[in-house]
Amino acid sequence: MKLILIRHGETLWNKEGRIQGLSDVDLNDAGIEQARRLAFSLQDTTIGAVHASPLKRAYRTAEIINSFHGRRIEVHADLMEMDQGDFEGVPFKELMAREKDFLRRWVADPVSVRMPRGESLEELQKRAWRPIEKMIAAGEDSLVVAHNFTIAVILCRLRNISLNEFRSSCVDNASKTLIRVSDGQASIEVMNDRSHLEPSGI
Repeated sequence: MKLILIRHGETLWNKEGRIQGLSDVDLNDAGIEQARRLAFSLQDTTIGAVHASPLKRAYRTAEIINSFHGRRIEVHADLMEMDQGDFEGVPFKELMAREKDFLRRWVADPVSVRMPRGESLEELQKRAWRPIEKMIAAGEDSLVVAHNFTIAVILCRLRNISLNEFRSSCVDNASKTLIRVSDGQASIEVMNDRSHLEPSGI
């Protein structure tokens, strides 16, 4: 089977450099255009099922891509972004200035860290893996629209690597990552592809 992991298009908070977790921030104009380009790049791809996080930025991206496929979008709360707790909406620059001790721990050993009044990477991976496991069991070519941390922890599981290495699995806005799954083994064919956003991408 084929699994296509999509990170949603850009939002205002992405552009402003704010921490964005469970806040339901919609795509901005640039994000809508990115999703449109994604849709064109996938229009001839066989997609049996479309799955999405319920957050607006992911669901809207899925809707735009799905305009070429006409599938029912299956929504999974477990695909939502990591709960950033007290850091929600905080600009990255402000966080770096005021939370130096926390960030040192986050860089050194991210698995041991939980966002204040939020989630840990392990908690996120546990919930995010549930719908992915069902998709793999169903064996249907599936497109999944989710979020950066969510996709990163899913990729860690598929790559069989520690969550302490999650940064090697992070992806950019409006990117696509293609995984082939056969006999329970996953192989990544395309990672964090954004070629469709280049002027010649459509």
